[in-house]
Amino acid sequence: MTNGSGTGESVDERLRRWRLVLGGDQADGTGVALAGDDVRMDGALERLYGAGGGGGRPRPGRRGAGLGDSAPSVARWLGDIRAYFPSSVVRVMQKDAIERLDLTRLLLEPEMLDAVEPDVHLVGTLLSLNKVLPDKARESARAVVRTVVRDLERRLAQKTRSAVGGALDRSARVLRPRRLADVDWDRTIRANLRHYLPEQGTLVPERLIGYGRRRQAVKRDVVLAIDQSGSMAASVVYASVFGAVLASMRSLRTSLVVFDTSVVDLTDQLHDPVEVLFGTQLGGGTDINRAVAYCQGLVTRPAETTLVLISDLYEGGVRDEMLQRVAALTAAGVQVVVLLALSDEGAPAYDHDNAAALAAMGVPAFACTPDAFPGLMAAAIERRDLKEWSERAAGDR
Repeated sequence: MTNGSGTGESVDERLRRWRLVLGGDQADGTGVALAGDDVRMDGALERLYGAGGGGGRPRPGRRGAGLGDSAPSVARWLGDIRAYFPSSVVRVMQKDAIERLDLTRLLLEPEMLDAVEPDVHLVGTLLSLNKVLPDKARESARAVVRTVVRDLERRLAQKTRSAVGGALDRSARVLRPRRLADVDWDRTIRANLRHYLPEQGTLVPERLIGYGRRRQAVKRDVVLAIDQSGSMAASVVYASVFGAVLASMRSLRTSLVVFDTSVVDLTDQLHDPVEVLFGTQLGGGTDINRAVAYCQGLVTRPAETTLVLISDLYEGGVRDEMLQRVAALTAAGVQVVVLLALSDEGAPAYDHDNAAALAAMGVPAFACTPDAFPGLMAAAIERRDLKEWSERAAGDR
């Protein structure tokens, strides 16, 4: 029997799922009794989301929930959820456990780190603990971070190199290529189709389209400035991986700085994004003005430079100076991009007044997903309208 919705899911299966969600209180209305693995799944959910678990499945009169106060107890629970739920659900439950049940201190123990499912949120938590990680847990933490970084590079690197490399080639296109080898024949033919002579079976190109002479010289400078306040954890992880990918492209000169109330230049560590991440210190205050001032000093070719400021724009420094510095950079020819977040976490919290002030000077501020970032960089390199690009990208999601 199906539910009539076209999904083919039986009524019994739907009731089973609702029973697991609602938690089995007498008033849940499902009338379902669990058996086998479902009992263990329900137990894992109860320990996290039950009456003592900080919310979720409140049921008056039931015993309190919780994962216990020892690393072995939590490690067993982590093993259970990995056995009974898909990885995407495991990551959500881990994140909820850290936030709801304050398991942060247990992450300092190696056996805990060996049991978790590595993901971006976990990396952010570990980075916030970086300065207090005991030696015995540090290598386990690095292994977790390395696994996540490797997965992100596998997912994002080729797309980034392809998009940015194509944009660099297109930005170098010229209408009078000096050498035959520099002619882009595909675009030249398409641009001159109206000059086709059928009687001769040939095409007479009125104009040639090609590339400037290919050189190994750096074509563009990219500066990534990353706010490392606690709310930007996922953005720090993604931006560090993208920074390493961009730094691997010889046609770009990539710099990466992180900031809170001070500024740290991590450019010399871009060959290893794991080192970059462990060079950050999540959770401090924010002085965007100081960070922008430092970035100004890195700019030597304004017209060939893209500055990507990744911040929620909650300024703890001098706001007016920060806005003046951004205005001076854009007036000099720097392409300034402000990302309120670089993550998959949805609409971020940010300072709307500062975002509006930047937009008024032609610097739109918007959030960007990791999958969209390569396209954003390509648009910035080609000097396209970034406001239009962001609106179109938002419409495609």
